[in-house]
Amino acid sequence: MEHKDKAAAFRAMHHDPGILLLPNAWDAASARIFEEAGFRAIATTSAGIAFSLGYPDCQKISRQEMLMQVARIARAVKVPVSADLEAGYGGRPEDAARTAQKAIEAGAVGMNLEDAAHDGEHPLVELSLQLEKIRAVREAAAKFGVPLVLNARTDVYLLQVGAPERRYDETVTRLAAFRDAGADCLFAPGLRDAETIGRLVRDLKFPLNILAGPGAPAVPELEKLGVARASVGSGAMRATLGLVRRIAAELKGSGTYAAMGDAIAYADLNRMLG
Repeated sequence: MEHKDKAAAFRAMHHDPGILLLPNAWDAASARIFEEAGFRAIATTSAGIAFSLGYPDCQKISRQEMLMQVARIARAVKVPVSADLEAGYGGRPEDAARTAQKAIEAGAVGMNLEDAAHDGEHPLVELSLQLEKIRAVREAAAKFGVPLVLNARTDVYLLQVGAPERRYDETVTRLAAFRDAGADCLFAPGLRDAETIGRLVRDLKFPLNILAGPGAPAVPELEKLGVARASVGSGAMRATLGLVRRIAAELKGSGTYAAMGDAIAYADLNRMLG
């Protein structure tokens, strides 16, 4: 399938009946496992990729290293891949545009763009600047002729910005502005309350992405609430590392191997990646 056709197909998935469930891969092997499980598309996890390469989260990894891993993932699967590219790797709209261009070159057909500034005094990027970054991403994708699916994210709930009673209104203000600036999907990680999620769906009237995982409504409930897309962020990758820690404790303690009992067969991995 042509790159632009794959992007168009991915965009259409956000408007199909039913929820689009996107597992988040951090390397080629995890991407192939998700593909074999039958998922229609795959996202990447910026935190998971950073952790796997020895970096903490929050744009400590370079754009180049992040996109090298995105490219490996995109090459490993046939389904559409959406890349989590943090805040665009730079403070200027031009930086976000450059990141979008490189994401397309890496084989991605979607891009997450967050508004976290990682600044104690100003935790979120100023709204007008974030809108410029969104428009710059749109223009960069148009130049390449690939309808990159932009998932515009606000971290109001995730970072617990401001007084609790004001977070909903701030989230709506930001996400509605992102929508009007050209985003294809809106993302509010950290929001777990079913009633508030349903309210956000009704108020925005636009595809909404929710971060799924422990403490969040189950996927069937999210679907009933009208959520268009659910992803799991770094959850699967961190759960995998939890297993590694249990393996380490068992080996160091009893010297037994029970924690490795559910390992995927060597031959199956060779087949998947061959």
